[in-house]
Amino acid sequence: MERDTAGLGRYGLTIFSAGRGAERFHRAAALARAAEDAGFGAVWTGELYNRSATIPMALLAAATSRVRIGSNIAYGAGRSPMIWAAEARDLDELSEGRLVLGLGNGTRGMLENWLGVSGDAPAARMEELVEVLRKLWRLHAGPVHHDGRFYRLHLAPTADTPPPFQAHLPIWTAGVNPRMVQAAGKVADGLVCHPMTTAEYLAEVIRPGLAAGADAACRTLDGFVVKGIRMCAVDEDEQAARRQIAFAIAQYAPSRVYDRLFAIHGWSAHQDRIRAAAKNRDGAAMADAVPDEAIDRIAIACTPDRFAEHAARHAADFDHLNLVAPVWGLSAEEAEDGTRRILSAMTTTRETAPMKPAIP
Repeated sequence: MERDTAGLGRYGLTIFSAGRGAERFHRAAALARAAEDAGFGAVWTGELYNRSATIPMALLAAATSRVRIGSNIAYGAGRSPMIWAAEARDLDELSEGRLVLGLGNGTRGMLENWLGVSGDAPAARMEELVEVLRKLWRLHAGPVHHDGRFYRLHLAPTADTPPPFQAHLPIWTAGVNPRMVQAAGKVADGLVCHPMTTAEYLAEVIRPGLAAGADAACRTLDGFVVKGIRMCAVDEDEQAARRQIAFAIAQYAPSRVYDRLFAIHGWSAHQDRIRAAAKNRDGAAMADAVPDEAIDRIAIACTPDRFAEHAARHAADFDHLNLVAPVWGLSAEEAEDGTRRILSAMTTTRETAPMKPAIP
C-alpha cells in the first residue's frame, strides 16, 4: 500500500456529532467536509445498539467527494449477506467507489444477546460472511449459490444489476485475539485493530496472526491494510486529557479479551485492580489503576500544540491511523467537541494542502 508519509493523508477521523433530528446529520456532514478539506484520507463511523453505520455512511458519502467512507466497525452478523451486499452496492454507488466496509463481531455476548446468533466460532462465521459477500459483489455476472455452515443463499437476479463502481469491494475485518486476526489474514483486505492495540501487541500477536492466516489461504498480504485506531484527548490541561484517556482504557480493561495485551506489557496486576474497582462500580478507582505507560502506548493525550507530533509517532506503526474521541462517559456534545479538537489540532499544527488518501 502506498503511504503518504508527508502529512494528513495517513489519517482518518471518526465522526461524532451532537444534535437531535436532522441537525445531528447536518453537523456530521459539516465535520466530514472539514476533515476532507484538512487532508484526512478517510472518515469513519460505527454502529451500536442505538445507531446504524450504513445510514451515516450514506450521509458522509453525499457530503464529501474525495475521502474514503468507512464503517469502523459495523456488525457483520447484524444483517444477512444479501442485505449487506445490497447496502454496500448503494453506498459504493453514492460514494462513486469510495466505500470501505469494516466488519466485526463484537463480543460473544453481543452476538448472542444483541444480534440473536450463536456466539460459537465467530472467526469461522466472519470468514464465511466475507466469502458470501465476495460472491454477491459479482451478482451482476450471474446467480449466486452458497451452502455453508452459517449461511445458505441461492439467488438468481431477475432485474437489471449493473456492476458496482469498485470491481473489488475493500472489506476490512476486526480482530484482537489470534483467531480473529488470522481470519483477516485469510479473507480480508485489511485488519481493523482495536483501540487497545499497542506497537508491541502488533508485533507479537497481530502481524504473526495475519501471516499465519495468509499462509493458510495460500495468499500474500500485498496491499493489505493494517488500520490502527487511537483514542485522542486534546486539552490545554494535559492531566485532564490523560484522565479522560485513563477512564476510557478502564472501560475496556476488565474484559478477558485484553488479558494477553496486559500480560505482554506486565500490566496484569493493574488489570486486576481495574476489575476489582469495576465490581464495585467505582469509576474513579478504575481510572486510577490504569498505568501511565498504558496511556502513552494506547492513546494520545496531550496539549493541542503537541498533538501532530504524537499522532505521527503512533501512525508509524500502522498503514492507516484513525483518530477518535474517547466517548466513554461523554455526552454527545462532548464527543463532538472532542472530535473538533482533534480536527483543529491537526489542521493548526500541520500543513493542510490537499493530499491523496493513504488508502488504495
